[in-house]
Amino acid sequence: MTSVRAILGEDKVMFGGAYLSIVFEMGGNEVLVPDYVSGRLVVRANDNGRTIELIRRWFIKESSAYVVRKVREFAPIVGVWPKRVDVREIGKWGYCTKTGRLSFSWQLIALPDRMREYVVWHELTHLRVFDHSAAFKKALSKVCPDYRQRERELGLILPYRIPVG
Repeated sequence: MTSVRAILGEDKVMFGGAYLSIVFEMGGNEVLVPDYVSGRLVVRANDNGRTIELIRRWFIKESSAYVVRKVREFAPIVGVWPKRVDVREIGKWGYCTKTGRLSFSWQLIALPDRMREYVVWHELTHLRVFDHSAAFKKALSKVCPDYRQRERELGLILPYRIPVG
């Protein structure tokens, strides 16, 4: 049995499906340095309370670069082109509007690549079929044949919710 995995814990953060241990260092200019070899994420700031905000900014930058690259790669395959693409704070991994706007979660980069790809395929397919009908599933299966498995795997990852207030 597979358990649910959280993107951000007190001492670790998921990036690309793998966890990095968060190491806080007091002082100096705010900086965030991922070390994928040692599995560490060094966060330097004057206040430990800045850690989540620095991680959020890093994720926005990395998720944005990923989404731009994948939308350019996948859109011609689906045969669509979005009017606008952005990365921001949303309650879902992604969504599509009827006007052709695709929005993706700032946390997308935390996911393993196959799940990130699934989210992009899913939202691009909505530009073809706006609902989750049989026609949508058929269109999605043409570009992402194992979408059902990826969807199940995605359901086992818990996004971080920024506290309100």
